[in-house]
Amino acid sequence: MTDRFRELERPQKGRLKDVVLMATVTSFESLRTPRRSEMRQFSELFEPLFLGSSEEARRQAAAALSQCDHVPEAVALLIGSMPISVAASFLTRSKAVSDRTLISIIRKRGPAHASAIARRDDLSASVIDALVEHHKNAAASGQTREVTGPAPAAASSPSVEVADRTAVDRVAREDKLRDEIKALARAGSNAAAPSELPVIDEVHQALLVRFARTGETVLFANALADTLGASDSLAERILLDVSGQQLAMTLAALDFPSSDMASLLAALYPHLGDRLGGGTRADALIRALDPRASVERVKSWLRADDPGAQSLARHETHFADNRRPDPRRQDAHPSTADRDGVEQFRRTFGGR
Repeated sequence: MTDRFRELERPQKGRLKDVVLMATVTSFESLRTPRRSEMRQFSELFEPLFLGSSEEARRQAAAALSQCDHVPEAVALLIGSMPISVAASFLTRSKAVSDRTLISIIRKRGPAHASAIARRDDLSASVIDALVEHHKNAAASGQTREVTGPAPAAASSPSVEVADRTAVDRVAREDKLRDEIKALARAGSNAAAPSELPVIDEVHQALLVRFARTGETVLFANALADTLGASDSLAERILLDVSGQQLAMTLAALDFPSSDMASLLAALYPHLGDRLGGGTRADALIRALDPRASVERVKSWLRADDPGAQSLARHETHFADNRRPDPRRQDAHPSTADRDGVEQFRRTFGGR
């Protein structure tokens, strides 16, 4: 009986690997500036211990190494390639991961890893480009799967091939006709449903918040244009409204989380951070927004920004009499007759 109790006291094989893994990580953490040989030795020891340990031990090891200033690149790539339940804390907080490793993880893993990397505070331009490229590729692949559907099985006879080709042509004609009907419906309808606007995803949300906090307005405009699917010039015109109202309407139309909208607006327009009543000017601006009206206004901007509509317009100078009105402005440029009337009023006002 005593021998059986001693067997229970001995650590199990899997538990022993967990203990050795955490001991190795703790020993490496104690090194302030590890030498190259120590980095190589830790990398050789870490991989077999990490892969042989339990998931809980892996999470603890990843969280501990996320606080280290020096982590071997092979170790960082191994942890970042793990399932997101293990790699989330490391990808979000670790400052020892190189841009090359982050880009490799973005391209090889799924959207969950990209979202975790987007929450980092020290994103470089190359990593941001990789995130945007990953988002575009994911959206394009999703649309391709919706349109094409599963690949058809190989035909077993010429007659089957002819039937399949006829069916494919019919589907293509139906899709083309459906697209034409949708285009006519969009052209004939001024009011658009709120669901037609894109809803901002986590990656673009994190990018907008980061660029606003760091004051990188050019990158903010690029990310906003990518979110809207519009040109960079439209995003820049939205940001040029120093009152912040046009940007607030755009974010509300994109269903941007209201908890982050006030701080984002205050970061880009400092006067919106001033206290007003029980909150800030940004809070008051957000409360005054009408979501449906914001959607309608942003839809009108996107229609005016359509390259097809712009290609039909001829060049007109800024002060032309027949200048096309800007859909973002409440007033249009006055005509020649109106300007003459204004000048006459100015000359006679105050005269005796």
